[in-house]
Amino acid sequence: MTTTESARQRLRQCAQSGLLRIAVDKRFGGFGDGFAALVDAHAALGRDTRDPGLVLAINAHLWGAVYPLTTFGNDEQRARWLPGLLDGTRIGGHAITEPGAGSDVQAMTTTACRDGDGFRLNGHKRYITNTPIADVMIVYARLDASPGLAGFVVEPGDAGVTFAAEPVVAGCRTATMGDVILDDVHLDASRLLGSAGAGGTMIQSALERERAYIFAGILGVMQWQLAHVVASARERSVGKGRLADLQAIAHRMADMKLRLDTVELWVARCAALSDAGQRLTLASAQTKLLVSEAFLQSSLDAVQIMGARGLESGMSTLVEDAMAGRLFSGSSEIQKNIIGAVMGIGLDTRKERG
Repeated sequence: MTTTESARQRLRQCAQSGLLRIAVDKRFGGFGDGFAALVDAHAALGRDTRDPGLVLAINAHLWGAVYPLTTFGNDEQRARWLPGLLDGTRIGGHAITEPGAGSDVQAMTTTACRDGDGFRLNGHKRYITNTPIADVMIVYARLDASPGLAGFVVEPGDAGVTFAAEPVVAGCRTATMGDVILDDVHLDASRLLGSAGAGGTMIQSALERERAYIFAGILGVMQWQLAHVVASARERSVGKGRLADLQAIAHRMADMKLRLDTVELWVARCAALSDAGQRLTLASAQTKLLVSEAFLQSSLDAVQIMGARGLESGMSTLVEDAMAGRLFSGSSEIQKNIIGAVMGIGLDTRKERG
Protein backbone atom coordinates (compact mmCIF):
# COMPACT_ATOMS: atom_id res chain seq x y z
CA MET A 1 0.00 0.00 0.00
CA THR A 2 1.38 3.41 -0.97
CA THR A 3 1.74 6.31 1.44
CA THR A 4 -1.22 8.13 -0.10
CA GLU A 5 -3.41 5.02 -0.04
CA SER A 6 -2.54 4.45 3.61
CA ALA A 7 -3.24 8.09 4.49
CA ARG A 8 -6.65 8.00 2.81
CA GLN A 9 -7.55 4.69 4.44
CA ARG A 10 -6.65 5.94 7.92
CA LEU A 11 -8.75 9.08 7.52
CA ARG A 12 -11.67 6.99 6.34
CA GLN A 13 -11.30 4.75 9.38
CA CYS A 14 -11.42 7.84 11.59
CA ALA A 15 -14.58 8.92 9.76
CA GLN A 16 -16.17 5.49 10.30
CA SER A 17 -15.53 5.85 14.02
CA GLY A 18 -17.44 9.16 13.99
CA LEU A 19 -14.37 11.27 14.73
CA LEU A 20 -15.11 13.73 11.91
CA ARG A 21 -18.63 14.50 13.16
CA ILE A 22 -17.73 15.60 16.69
CA ALA A 23 -18.50 19.27 17.45
CA VAL A 24 -20.33 19.59 14.11
CA ASP A 25 -23.92 20.85 14.28
CA LYS A 26 -26.63 18.21 13.83
CA ARG A 27 -28.12 20.35 11.05
CA PHE A 28 -25.09 19.54 8.94
CA GLY A 29 -24.79 15.85 9.80
CA GLY A 30 -22.69 16.12 12.94
CA PHE A 31 -23.27 14.82 16.44
CA GLY A 32 -24.04 18.26 17.86
CA ASP A 33 -21.84 17.70 20.89
CA GLY A 34 -19.29 20.16 22.19
CA PHE A 35 -15.60 20.88 21.94
CA ALA A 36 -14.87 19.18 25.25
CA ALA A 37 -15.96 15.93 23.59
CA LEU A 38 -13.72 16.72 20.63
CA VAL A 39 -10.72 17.23 22.91
CA ASP A 40 -11.34 13.91 24.65
CA ALA A 41 -11.68 12.05 21.35
CA HIS A 42 -8.59 13.61 19.79
CA ALA A 43 -6.51 12.99 22.92
CA ALA A 44 -7.54 9.33 22.79
CA LEU A 45 -6.51 9.20 19.13
CA GLY A 46 -3.10 10.63 20.02
CA ARG A 47 -2.59 8.10 22.82
CA ASP A 48 -3.63 5.17 20.64
CA THR A 49 -1.73 6.05 17.46
CA ARG A 50 1.19 8.18 18.72
CA ASP A 51 1.06 9.71 15.26
CA PRO A 52 1.22 13.52 15.01
CA GLY A 53 1.03 13.20 11.22
CA LEU A 54 -2.44 11.65 11.42
CA VAL A 55 -3.44 14.31 13.96
CA LEU A 56 -2.27 17.02 11.54
CA ALA A 57 -4.16 15.47 8.60
CA ILE A 58 -7.43 15.19 10.52
CA ASN A 59 -7.27 18.76 11.75
CA ALA A 60 -6.44 20.10 8.28
CA HIS A 61 -9.56 18.28 7.07
CA LEU A 62 -11.77 19.54 9.90
CA TRP A 63 -10.69 23.18 10.21
CA GLY A 64 -9.48 23.64 6.65
CA ALA A 65 -12.58 22.31 4.87
CA VAL A 66 -15.43 21.19 7.15
CA TYR A 67 -15.43 24.26 9.41
CA PRO A 68 -15.38 26.90 6.62
CA LEU A 69 -18.25 25.14 4.85
CA THR A 70 -20.40 24.89 7.99
CA THR A 71 -19.63 28.46 9.06
CA PHE A 72 -19.37 30.43 5.81
CA GLY A 73 -20.94 28.19 3.17
CA ASN A 74 -24.48 28.49 1.82
CA ASP A 75 -27.05 25.70 1.84
CA GLU A 76 -26.15 24.56 -1.67
CA GLN A 77 -22.44 24.34 -0.87
CA ARG A 78 -23.07 22.47 2.37
CA ALA A 79 -25.36 19.98 0.64
CA ARG A 80 -22.81 19.41 -2.12
CA TRP A 81 -19.63 18.88 -0.10
CA LEU A 82 -20.32 18.29 3.59
CA PRO A 83 -21.81 14.76 3.47
CA GLY A 84 -18.70 13.30 1.84
CA LEU A 85 -16.36 15.25 4.12
CA LEU A 86 -18.14 13.93 7.20
CA ASP A 87 -18.41 10.29 6.12
CA GLY A 88 -14.83 10.14 4.85
CA THR A 89 -15.57 9.53 1.18
CA ARG A 90 -14.09 12.98 0.50
CA ILE A 91 -10.90 14.35 2.04
CA GLY A 92 -10.39 18.08 2.45
CA GLY A 93 -7.92 20.74 3.44
CA HIS A 94 -7.10 24.39 2.89
CA ALA A 95 -4.42 26.01 0.74
CA ILE A 96 -2.87 29.12 2.25
CA THR A 97 0.94 28.73 2.24
CA GLU A 98 2.91 29.66 -0.90
CA PRO A 99 6.59 29.33 -1.88
CA GLY A 100 7.13 32.95 -0.81
CA ALA A 101 4.36 33.39 1.74
CA GLY A 102 3.96 31.32 4.85
CA SER A 103 2.57 32.70 8.08
CA ASP A 104 2.25 36.17 6.51
CA VAL A 105 -0.96 35.85 4.50
CA GLN A 106 -0.62 39.46 3.35
CA ALA A 107 2.30 38.30 1.19
CA MET A 108 0.00 35.94 -0.73
CA THR A 109 0.37 36.25 -4.51
CA THR A 110 -2.29 33.79 -5.75
CA THR A 111 -4.96 35.85 -7.51
CA ALA A 112 -8.65 35.51 -8.26
CA CYS A 113 -9.92 37.94 -10.89
CA ARG A 114 -13.57 38.39 -11.73
CA ASP A 115 -14.30 36.85 -15.10
CA GLY A 116 -17.83 36.96 -16.47
CA ASP A 117 -20.07 34.92 -14.20
CA GLY A 118 -17.19 33.67 -12.09
CA PHE A 119 -13.52 34.01 -11.23
CA ARG A 120 -10.19 33.12 -12.82
CA LEU A 121 -7.52 31.85 -10.43
CA ASN A 122 -3.76 31.74 -10.90
CA GLY A 123 -1.12 30.85 -8.35
CA HIS A 124 0.95 28.25 -6.57
CA LYS A 125 0.42 26.87 -3.06
CA ARG A 126 3.04 24.75 -1.27
CA TYR A 127 3.31 22.47 1.79
CA ILE A 128 -0.44 21.93 1.76
CA THR A 129 -1.53 19.10 4.06
CA ASN A 130 -3.68 16.37 2.44
CA THR A 131 -3.05 17.60 -1.13
CA PRO A 132 -2.20 14.15 -2.62
CA ILE A 133 -5.41 12.64 -1.20
CA ALA A 134 -7.71 15.67 -1.28
CA ASP A 135 -11.05 15.75 -3.08
CA VAL A 136 -11.96 19.23 -1.83
CA MET A 137 -9.58 22.10 -1.14
CA ILE A 138 -10.47 25.56 0.15
CA VAL A 139 -8.05 27.79 -1.74
CA TYR A 140 -7.42 31.38 -0.68
CA ALA A 141 -6.46 34.06 -3.16
CA ARG A 142 -6.06 37.81 -3.47
CA LEU A 143 -9.24 39.19 -5.01
CA ASP A 144 -8.83 41.37 -8.12
CA ALA A 145 -5.26 42.27 -7.06
CA SER A 146 -6.67 44.10 -4.02
CA PRO A 147 -5.66 43.67 -0.36
CA GLY A 148 -8.82 41.64 0.19
CA LEU A 149 -8.77 37.83 0.11
CA ALA A 150 -11.39 35.32 -0.93
CA GLY A 151 -11.86 31.59 -0.40
CA PHE A 152 -12.88 29.17 -3.16
CA VAL A 153 -13.86 25.51 -3.21
CA VAL A 154 -11.50 23.76 -5.62
CA GLU A 155 -11.53 20.14 -6.76
CA PRO A 156 -8.64 18.24 -8.38
CA GLY A 157 -10.70 17.63 -11.53
CA ASP A 158 -11.20 21.32 -12.25
CA ALA A 159 -9.57 22.39 -15.53
CA GLY A 160 -6.15 23.95 -14.89
CA VAL A 161 -5.82 22.55 -11.35
CA THR A 162 -2.90 20.32 -10.37
CA PHE A 163 -2.59 18.64 -6.97
CA ALA A 164 1.07 17.55 -6.90
CA ALA A 165 2.58 15.38 -4.17
CA GLU A 166 5.79 16.53 -2.49
CA PRO A 167 8.59 14.32 -1.19
CA VAL A 168 8.03 13.24 2.41
CA VAL A 169 9.42 15.87 4.79
CA ALA A 170 10.96 15.29 8.20
CA GLY A 171 8.29 15.57 10.87
CA CYS A 172 4.67 14.40 10.70
CA ARG A 173 5.65 12.02 7.89
CA THR A 174 2.29 10.27 7.70
CA ALA A 175 0.56 13.53 6.76
CA THR A 176 0.74 13.74 2.98
CA MET A 177 1.66 17.17 1.62
CA GLY A 178 1.92 18.74 -1.77
CA ASP A 179 1.54 21.70 -4.09
CA VAL A 180 -1.70 23.14 -5.44
CA ILE A 181 -1.05 24.74 -8.82
CA LEU A 182 -3.70 26.97 -10.39
CA ASP A 183 -3.15 27.70 -14.08
CA ASP A 184 -5.86 29.99 -15.44
CA VAL A 185 -8.57 28.13 -13.53
CA HIS A 186 -12.11 29.35 -14.19
CA LEU A 187 -14.61 28.77 -11.39
CA ASP A 188 -18.23 29.82 -11.47
CA ALA A 189 -19.65 32.00 -8.72
CA SER A 190 -20.99 28.97 -6.83
CA ARG A 191 -17.41 28.12 -5.84
CA LEU A 192 -16.90 31.37 -3.92
CA LEU A 193 -17.10 30.51 -0.22
CA GLY A 194 -18.56 33.26 1.89
CA SER A 195 -18.57 36.81 0.62
CA ALA A 196 -15.96 38.32 -1.68
CA GLY A 197 -13.20 39.87 0.41
CA ALA A 198 -14.00 37.83 3.52
CA GLY A 199 -11.10 35.42 3.02
CA GLY A 200 -8.93 37.02 5.70
CA THR A 201 -11.63 36.59 8.32
CA MET A 202 -12.18 33.00 7.20
CA ILE A 203 -8.47 32.16 7.44
CA GLN A 204 -8.17 33.70 10.89
CA SER A 205 -11.26 31.91 12.18
CA ALA A 206 -10.17 28.53 10.81
CA LEU A 207 -6.60 28.86 12.08
CA GLU A 208 -7.76 29.85 15.56
CA ARG A 209 -9.49 26.49 15.85
CA GLU A 210 -6.76 24.54 14.12
CA ARG A 211 -4.13 25.99 16.47
CA ALA A 212 -6.15 25.04 19.52
CA TYR A 213 -7.45 21.61 18.64
CA ILE A 214 -4.61 20.06 16.70
CA PHE A 215 -2.86 19.98 20.05
CA ALA A 216 -5.64 17.96 21.66
CA GLY A 217 -4.21 15.06 19.67
CA ILE A 218 -0.68 16.05 20.69
CA LEU A 219 -1.86 16.03 24.31
CA GLY A 220 -2.65 12.34 23.86
CA VAL A 221 0.76 11.70 22.31
CA MET A 222 2.42 13.43 25.27
CA GLN A 223 0.39 11.34 27.71
CA TRP A 224 1.65 8.15 26.08
CA GLN A 225 5.17 9.58 25.88
CA LEU A 226 5.42 10.30 29.61
CA ALA A 227 3.89 6.96 30.62
CA HIS A 228 6.35 5.13 28.36
CA VAL A 229 9.36 7.04 29.67
CA VAL A 230 8.39 6.55 33.33
CA ALA A 231 7.83 2.82 32.80
CA SER A 232 11.19 2.50 31.04
CA ALA A 233 13.03 4.40 33.79
CA ARG A 234 11.43 2.25 36.48
CA GLU A 235 12.44 -0.97 34.75
CA ARG A 236 16.03 0.00 33.99
CA SER A 237 18.66 -0.70 36.65
CA VAL A 238 21.59 1.61 37.28
CA GLY A 239 24.07 0.41 39.87
CA LYS A 240 22.04 -0.90 42.80
CA GLY A 241 18.91 1.08 42.04
CA ARG A 242 16.49 2.12 39.35
CA LEU A 243 17.17 4.78 36.74
CA ALA A 244 13.95 6.46 37.86
CA ASP A 245 15.38 7.00 41.34
CA LEU A 246 18.28 9.16 40.16
CA GLN A 247 17.48 12.75 41.03
CA ALA A 248 18.55 14.13 37.65
CA ILE A 249 16.23 11.69 35.87
CA ALA A 250 13.37 12.22 38.30
CA HIS A 251 13.63 15.98 37.80
CA ARG A 252 13.41 15.63 34.02
CA MET A 253 10.31 13.48 34.35
CA ALA A 254 8.81 15.94 36.84
CA ASP A 255 9.29 18.68 34.25
CA MET A 256 7.60 16.49 31.64
CA LYS A 257 4.66 15.96 33.99
CA LEU A 258 4.36 19.70 34.65
CA ARG A 259 4.35 20.45 30.92
CA LEU A 260 1.78 17.74 30.25
CA ASP A 261 -0.64 18.97 32.89
CA THR A 262 -0.23 22.57 31.71
CA VAL A 263 -0.97 21.49 28.14
CA GLU A 264 -4.12 19.72 29.31
CA LEU A 265 -5.33 22.84 31.12
CA TRP A 266 -4.80 25.10 28.10
CA VAL A 267 -6.48 22.76 25.63
CA ALA A 268 -9.42 22.39 28.02
CA ARG A 269 -9.62 26.18 28.32
CA CYS A 270 -9.93 26.52 24.55
CA ALA A 271 -12.73 23.94 24.54
CA ALA A 272 -14.56 25.80 27.30
CA LEU A 273 -14.28 29.08 25.38
CA SER A 274 -15.54 27.48 22.17
CA ASP A 275 -18.45 25.81 23.95
CA ALA A 276 -19.33 29.21 25.44
CA GLY A 277 -19.33 30.79 21.97
CA GLN A 278 -16.30 33.00 22.66
CA ARG A 279 -13.42 33.82 20.34
CA LEU A 280 -10.10 32.00 20.52
CA THR A 281 -7.79 34.69 19.16
CA LEU A 282 -5.65 34.98 22.28
CA ALA A 283 -6.22 31.56 23.84
CA SER A 284 -5.43 29.60 20.67
CA ALA A 285 -2.20 31.55 20.10
CA GLN A 286 -1.15 30.98 23.71
CA THR A 287 -2.06 27.30 23.49
CA LYS A 288 -0.27 26.74 20.21
CA LEU A 289 2.87 28.50 21.43
CA LEU A 290 2.95 26.76 24.80
CA VAL A 291 2.10 23.26 23.60
CA SER A 292 4.41 23.19 20.59
CA GLU A 293 7.37 24.30 22.70
CA ALA A 294 6.43 21.92 25.53
CA PHE A 295 6.10 18.98 23.14
CA LEU A 296 9.55 19.64 21.70
CA GLN A 297 11.25 19.91 25.09
CA SER A 298 9.51 16.82 26.46
CA SER A 299 10.45 14.87 23.33
CA LEU A 300 14.09 15.86 23.77
CA ASP A 301 13.93 14.89 27.45
CA ALA A 302 12.33 11.54 26.60
CA VAL A 303 15.19 10.60 24.27
CA GLN A 304 17.78 11.80 26.78
CA ILE A 305 16.26 9.73 29.59
CA MET A 306 15.95 6.58 27.49
CA GLY A 307 19.33 6.94 25.81
CA ALA A 308 19.90 4.63 22.83
CA ARG A 309 16.62 2.88 23.60
CA GLY A 310 14.90 6.15 22.81
CA LEU A 311 16.34 6.00 19.30
CA GLU A 312 15.25 2.39 18.84
CA SER A 313 11.73 2.88 20.19
CA GLY A 314 10.84 5.62 17.73
CA MET A 315 10.80 8.22 20.51
CA SER A 316 13.31 10.28 18.53
CA THR A 317 10.81 10.54 15.65
CA LEU A 318 8.63 12.60 17.96
CA VAL A 319 11.44 15.17 18.15
CA GLU A 320 11.08 15.79 14.41
CA ASP A 321 7.30 15.81 14.74
CA ALA A 322 7.59 18.39 17.52
CA MET A 323 9.87 20.56 15.38
CA ALA A 324 7.15 20.60 12.73
CA GLY A 325 4.65 21.58 15.41
CA ARG A 326 6.53 24.83 16.00
CA LEU A 327 5.95 25.75 12.35
CA PHE A 328 2.55 24.59 11.09
CA SER A 329 -0.55 26.75 11.61
CA GLY A 330 1.72 29.72 12.25
CA SER A 331 5.21 29.62 13.74
CA SER A 332 5.98 30.27 17.40
CA GLU A 333 7.06 33.78 16.45
CA ILE A 334 3.73 34.45 14.77
CA GLN A 335 1.89 33.33 17.91
CA LYS A 336 3.92 35.84 19.93
CA ASN A 337 2.97 38.54 17.41
CA ILE A 338 -0.71 37.69 17.90
CA ILE A 339 -0.38 37.75 21.67
CA GLY A 340 1.40 41.09 21.46
CA ALA A 341 -1.29 42.51 19.16
CA VAL A 342 -4.02 41.55 21.63
CA MET A 343 -2.01 43.35 24.33
CA GLY A 344 -1.63 46.41 22.09
CA ILE A 345 2.14 46.03 21.72
CA GLY A 346 4.57 45.03 18.99
CA LEU A 347 4.74 45.85 15.31
CA ASP A 348 1.61 43.90 14.39
CA THR A 349 -0.95 46.66 13.77
CA ARG A 350 -4.02 44.40 13.78
CA LYS A 351 -6.42 45.37 16.53
CA GLU A 352 -7.17 41.90 17.84
CA ARG A 353 -9.18 41.37 20.94
CA GLY A 354 -9.57 37.77 22.14
